[in-house]
Amino acid sequence: MSLHPLYGHETLMNRLAGTIAAGRFPQSVLLTGPLGVGKQRIALRLAELLFCHDEGTEPGPDNRDSRQVRGLGHPDLHWFIPLPQRRRSVSADKQIDEAQEALAEVIEERRRNPIYSPMHGQSSHRLASARLLQRVAGVTPFQAKRKVIVLGDADRLVVQESSQEAANALLKVLEEPTPDTTLLLTSSRPDALLPTIRSRLATVRVGRLSDAEVQKLLVTEVGMKPETAERIAVLAEGSVANALSAHDGADAGSRAAKRFLAALRRGPEAWVGEALLQPPWGARGEFSAMLDGLAVQLRAELRIGAEGDKPFVGNHLRALKLVEEHRASTQRNVNPQLSMAVLASSLGDTL
Repeated sequence: MSLHPLYGHETLMNRLAGTIAAGRFPQSVLLTGPLGVGKQRIALRLAELLFCHDEGTEPGPDNRDSRQVRGLGHPDLHWFIPLPQRRRSVSADKQIDEAQEALAEVIEERRRNPIYSPMHGQSSHRLASARLLQRVAGVTPFQAKRKVIVLGDADRLVVQESSQEAANALLKVLEEPTPDTTLLLTSSRPDALLPTIRSRLATVRVGRLSDAEVQKLLVTEVGMKPETAERIAVLAEGSVANALSAHDGADAGSRAAKRFLAALRRGPEAWVGEALLQPPWGARGEFSAMLDGLAVQLRAELRIGAEGDKPFVGNHLRALKLVEEHRASTQRNVNPQLSMAVLASSLGDTL
């Protein structure tokens, strides 16, 4: 299966394509931006453009380099992805071989499923991966005029207190890159990278997607129903990763939000009962999903509300602010029953 098209970022890609066409694209680049906005997908698109530019061809479905990059099969594209920790072999060479095999497995999985799940929280770029990257950087390109190395989530490079070998291996490549090597690093936490690494990279900032772009991707690539994708996109804050993680609890949260809003509009006798049905624990679960659904419902009412009705608009904006404040408080494990009661009491004067 081929990679899905790149959604959004047209202005950024046009600018970067212009630097490639002019021969001014930096040799080492750091793509930074929020989690899940497409930084690694942009890096792969840049690899495609670089290969095509070197050959004097136009990217597209009939172009060999394009097909190979989009199928994650280009021999001179090397995508390094954080790996879960495994039991290490004694031999350093064996460790590198095992890292190469593990990366091949992950790439094959992403080839089968381009909309991939978030990586395991303990995944990282360990010394074996850094040494493999160093080895790859030193070989001659197989087919193209250059090698493109993508180091995804570069902030997950392990730097141990007793040893900085992994960082030193990457630094060596950055300090003495061969002319036929382009490095593209991505990170949603650039401050976690060592300053000595950041200083050797040209930084490119990647912004969030629009709600419409997230919705289109969810409908086209994930197969969501448009109405579901619209609700999820509002919660995603421009991040596909956020959208996918919110999907599981979205329907239940939406139903709970509608019940709560209906009870709120019937008066205290109704919403008190609804609050008591909320478990007094698990603020980051069902309760936060209900708040997400409530925000979506209020925004939907704003879109279809009476045009020019300033009190209606003002009340809904104040209500949204209150919901967002309570949503932020769920990160502190508040009591959901009490929080819902306080929210309902405040919203009763607003809605």
